[in-house]
Amino acid sequence: MGAEPAAMTPPGAPLGAPGAASSRALLEVEDLEVTYGRSRAVEGISLSVGEGEVVGIVGPNGAGKSSTLRAIMGAVRRSGGQVTLRGKALAPGRPENIARLGVAMVPEGRHLFASMTVKENLELGRLARRRDRRPRFDDGEVAELFPVAEEFRDQRAGLLSGGQQQQVAIARALLADPDLLLLDEPSLGLSPTAVAAVFSALAHIHELGVSILLVEQRAEMTLEFCSRSYVLVGGRIRFEADRSTPIQTVIDSYFGADPSARSELRR
Repeated sequence: MGAEPAAMTPPGAPLGAPGAASSRALLEVEDLEVTYGRSRAVEGISLSVGEGEVVGIVGPNGAGKSSTLRAIMGAVRRSGGQVTLRGKALAPGRPENIARLGVAMVPEGRHLFASMTVKENLELGRLARRRDRRPRFDDGEVAELFPVAEEFRDQRAGLLSGGQQQQVAIARALLADPDLLLLDEPSLGLSPTAVAAVFSALAHIHELGVSILLVEQRAEMTLEFCSRSYVLVGGRIRFEADRSTPIQTVIDSYFGADPSARSELRR
């Protein structure tokens, strides 16, 4: 196993002052709808992420969480609604253009190229980097956050553990120099040690000025980590929660649609 990122903030620990949302909206989603054939995955949801904010989306399997992120990124067609970044409408269907505006996504399952080396996978992140400013993250910062990126740079990505692959996937996204980082189930399938390493790194990434929209099934951890979270059930936002919201309230919301969800909520 490779070295893990240095511990900076325990997983689930509330983020400090840098996490306070500014009055300025970075991302706004209004009345978003996503349809696959005759099935409506997302039904008119609205949400926002402020400059310097960490926001969560929690919900059971099939709630529409991944579809929401993919629609924001332009990876799936929206059947309704609008997505804006700093007030500018984002055109659907062109993820590469959205990436060049400062949005990076780490998809569920990481989607690394298994036959390519870690270094080659990381190089792909630079393709979306903007040229109009000095990048916030370079190889040194990324290696400090994720030592695995340097330790296994010449190793094929498919030979790494799940936790190591997740670190490489986040490192690749950072090399695009995003203002907003979208993460889809970053803890999925990882050991508790790997989850702790990933969330510790996310806390530090946030401290460096990156806003985060985090999709997770681990509701308790997400509610503690994020300044606020949207509870998504059946393609609709059930309510907006924050750190003061009792976890039992979230559990009851899940059970309204999926009685088997209890085991998914806890750390």
